[in-house]
Amino acid sequence: MLNRRILRIKTFKVLYSSVLSGNMSLSDANTQLELSCEATRDLYIYMLGIVSPLTSIAKEHIESAKRKFAPTEEDLNPNTKFADNSLAVLLDNDPDFTKIFKKRKFSWEQYDIFLKRVLTSVTGKKYYADYMASPESSLAEDCRLFTRIFEEEFVDSTELEQILEDMSIYWNDDLAYALTYVCRTLKSLAKGERWSLPPLYQSDMKTGPGVESDKAFVTRLLQTAITGYSKYSGRVAAAVSNWDNERIVSTDMAIIVLGLAEAVAFPNIPVRVTINEYVEISKYYGTPKSRIFVNGLLDRIIAAMEKEGVIVKEGKGQL
Repeated sequence: MLNRRILRIKTFKVLYSSVLSGNMSLSDANTQLELSCEATRDLYIYMLGIVSPLTSIAKEHIESAKRKFAPTEEDLNPNTKFADNSLAVLLDNDPDFTKIFKKRKFSWEQYDIFLKRVLTSVTGKKYYADYMASPESSLAEDCRLFTRIFEEEFVDSTELEQILEDMSIYWNDDLAYALTYVCRTLKSLAKGERWSLPPLYQSDMKTGPGVESDKAFVTRLLQTAITGYSKYSGRVAAAVSNWDNERIVSTDMAIIVLGLAEAVAFPNIPVRVTINEYVEISKYYGTPKSRIFVNGLLDRIIAAMEKEGVIVKEGKGQL
């Protein structure tokens, strides 16, 4: 499930937190990293589990309209296509999904106000009107509708962000990635495939020779960065004239140290790939000038370490 970009981000967060707290224990850092990785998959499960509660809210709305003092013809004979969608039925009857959802003690019950707001927003959209007007009735169409809901209703929701933040400190910044995976799951379900818990790492989803373990990658990356932090941060400070560790933005330092650790620990990863990855991370977690700073420092220090023989790359196209 987790690709190397998000694994690098998680490692950066753990390293940065360790430096900030003054606790550079490798054991504690590994524990935090494992919890953070598992949390992303939990968030994916939690968000996929919103299908049934949203459907229930729609059913409640239909029944409430029928009980009006003076119900309209539409109230008495409503379009129940969404309320009867087969995706909710599928997930509700999937023993594996329901078991793991309950095991995590997840529930949307206490967030009914949020769910009602989401449903109000959805029912006001053109894509919903088109869905309700379509004569087609299939699991595939229901999955397409919920894909639109996941794509358009949650990413910029401050209310949802607050809900997730209160539930887990590890869910910060993971929503977009989790939703992308939810949409991927909906595409599989639309084809008739059964839901199954995705492996935690993308490498676990591949077979055959030459598949490198993502878990081994992220574990080694964190270990190299933690154990070599003083050495690598010293190189960073020395590479900037009239500068010292105290004056370098702490996020930038953690990003650069992690980039150096990766360049040292993984001879099979091209230097340019490593630099580009951490420049991208700096765009989101650094200052407006971090991209240029991180790019320049990594390029210069890695080049120097290659000349010293500290960094040795294997194979063609590694520079």
